Amino acid sequence: MADLDASFFARWQAEQMEDPEYAREYKRARAEIDQVDAIMRQLDELRRQAGVKKSQLARMIGKDPSTVRRLFTAEVNPELKTVVALAAALDAEITLRPRRARAPREKRATTPVA
Repeated sequence: MADLDASFFARWQAEQMEDPEYAREYKRARAEIDQVDAIMRQLDELRRQAGVKKSQLARMIGKDPSTVRRLFTAEVNPELKTVVALAAALDAEITLRPRRARAPREKRATTPVA
């Protein structure tokens, strides 16, 4: 089987990235996908450490085993409640933290409406 020639796509992608709006949206989408993938990889690692099979985990959260297998093997966008259920079944929790400290918001002056 011959190697796939991806040079056309690489050139097309490079051209698209010259458009600031496209580049901004691409980077936003890529960051979103990367975060979801990171969470799913971490949940899968917790599952392996716990010695739980994917089919067992599926039963623990009331999902079809094929659904759970797909969550760990494909680029999917799982529902947040499914991610939380997986975490809870693995005795973990989902938390959010700011990327960096933000300055406190200044109180905005309001102009009375006449």
